[in-house]
Amino acid sequence: MPNIALDILYAFILFIPGFVANPLAVVTGGHFPMDFGRKFFDGRRIFGDGKTWSGYFGGSLLGILAGSVLALIFHFSGFIALNGFGGSVREVLVTLAAMSFGSLTGDVAGSFVKRRINIPRGGKGSLLDMWPFVLVSFLFLYLFSRTFFMEYYGNIIGALTILLVTPPLHRAVNIIGFKMKKKDVPW
Repeated sequence: MPNIALDILYAFILFIPGFVANPLAVVTGGHFPMDFGRKFFDGRRIFGDGKTWSGYFGGSLLGILAGSVLALIFHFSGFIALNGFGGSVREVLVTLAAMSFGSLTGDVAGSFVKRRINIPRGGKGSLLDMWPFVLVSFLFLYLFSRTFFMEYYGNIIGALTILLVTPPLHRAVNIIGFKMKKKDVPW
């Protein structure tokens, strides 16, 4: 019989690198806009000034670092065997890179869609601000770390855990970023 509480806990804890990549991109960002200031066919910026290469790579690398620290904690504490993220160091790093880069790629994709439907930078995009980073992270995990994805998110419990916890967690993190003066708006 599956242990649903443990499935929920593992799904949440193991997705922390995907969750932290986004706010850490805000901390490391601000340099080198990803769209180089260019506009799309509709005359609007492709992504806007809020999506920068320094944020994309900085947030992704810090997500990988956070996941590496978690993997070491899991390994030495016995809470989750190192194979929580993969069996070898290479597998762990591939999993963490897929999750972190997927998270920020999804965030960039959400910004692209928001610009197309005329939502300005910092404008409320509801689920466009919350779920694209999760869904693209899931896609990257499926493509590059399928065993990990299937074990923790290939079931309805793991995937739903992340999808349901993301909106309130996203809101809380944005409020903190706003109070720290890292964000112009609290959403």
